[in-house]
Amino acid sequence: MKVGASVVVARRGGLSATFDELNKYFTICGMPVASSQYWNSVHGREKGEAEQDLEGLQTMRTLAGNMTFLMKSIALGKEKYGLPEKEEWQPTHFIR
Repeated sequence: MKVGASVVVARRGGLSATFDELNKYFTICGMPVASSQYWNSVHGREKGEAEQDLEGLQTMRTLAGNMTFLMKSIALGKEKYGLPEKEEWQPTHFIR
């Protein structure tokens, strides 16, 4: 139940596909994924350019606040209700 959040930085394209792939890792590990106001991405090519992406930086601040809230909420829930029980993994082989 560790909270996960992916952050991607690139010059232009490919951010949404990378963001999607990283988030899939969190879900198969049983991790809650923190969200933001948009995909967690910042654009920049040269050193320092990402710092000029005001929307991207706002997205990161929103992500930080949401992630903090989610971690605190999980801690309170764990304290009151405990963690969800895990079932033993039942792998399925579709070739029978």
